[in-house]
Amino acid sequence: MRGTSLPYLAGIMVSMLFGFSFMFTKDALEVLAPVELLGFRFVLAAAVLTLLRLMGVIKVDLRRANPLPLLVVAFFQPVLYFLFETTGIKLTTASEAGLMMGLIPVAVVLLEIPFFRTVPSLRRLGCILLSVTGVAFIVLMQGGPRFGGNRLGTLFLLGAVISAALYNIMSKKSSVSYTPVEITYIMMWTGALLFGGLALWGRLGRGGPAALLRQLAEPGVLPAVVYLGVLSSVVAFFLVNFMLSRLAASHTATFANLTTVVAVLAGVLIRGEAFVWFQGAGAAMIILGVWGTTYFGQERRLMVPETVGLVKESSK
Repeated sequence: MRGTSLPYLAGIMVSMLFGFSFMFTKDALEVLAPVELLGFRFVLAAAVLTLLRLMGVIKVDLRRANPLPLLVVAFFQPVLYFLFETTGIKLTTASEAGLMMGLIPVAVVLLEIPFFRTVPSLRRLGCILLSVTGVAFIVLMQGGPRFGGNRLGTLFLLGAVISAALYNIMSKKSSVSYTPVEITYIMMWTGALLFGGLALWGRLGRGGPAALLRQLAEPGVLPAVVYLGVLSSVVAFFLVNFMLSRLAASHTATFANLTTVVAVLAGVLIRGEAFVWFQGAGAAMIILGVWGTTYFGQERRLMVPETVGLVKESSK
């Protein structure tokens, strides 16, 4: 029982970590540019994982199999996802961005069909759609159906959805050869090199690295960087990769919608924001949808001609 419950406990923890990250991100972005925050976040994450590796707390061995799949995982998440998401949010509205991100579980379900030759049961598919509906309901009621009308921004958000879905698929496939720690290690170092480099490039002629580091002394910045770098990057992405090594990719992706529930509760309990009826209704749909996804039937494997032939052969 303990082994089967761990991935679900990890999903709840991931939702909590990502849900609270919105508050810290908002505080840090009052001082830092988005690419600077991403640079600090992933440089710290890579440094923490490297220190743990040197201390012997974690083991990372990238020599026993082809490392290319790990680079593909890191290419989709964090590289493409954060580039698409940041640009898309800048060009559109918060309502549109929140609504689009809620579509990630649906994209994962669609990609599982060609990659793993599986389809979810109708009841599980219905529960996935129920959780997506809950996210859409909260987002649209909270900010109203306000869309920016920027087609390029919408395309960037769609790119973020597809990137996140492909990350789920490729991490699942990579878990056959690599551990969740090793996948997370490569992801964090890829993000550190890319976003750290872009942050330094952006500071050329504007004080350089010293001016960039001085911003850590601004109120709220350092706690945000520590939370996002350690908890929301190292811990959260390790837990996601762990879930992907144990559960179907569509199953794992559905837990991401719980992040909306946590973000709402965090705003109410910590920031003193008002709690209104549509938030409760949307949260109930999300929680029921995630519960149903974990409870109802397993995916059905599609039959291919080769498989059918083998079945006939073995029955003779």
